[in-house]
Amino acid sequence: MIKVVRGNPTPEELAAALAVVRARAAATAAAGAEGAPAIPEAWSAPSRIAHARHPAPGPRSWARTYWPA
Repeated sequence: MIKVVRGNPTPEELAAALAVVRARAAATAAAGAEGAPAIPEAWSAPSRIAHARHPAPGPRSWARTYWPA
């Protein structure tokens, strides 16, 4: 269901918007029907986030900064 929440579109504008939405839905359905496995995005890879292992903090680590000397 599509709901207009602001403005007063003409019937032609509504038809154009509906055509875009239906075309996008058809393209998505066609892409999903092929059964191709989804490739994970590189930005969400856990190996990118935790690429290096840092030592455990010491007893006074709260008082030090990790800026190079």
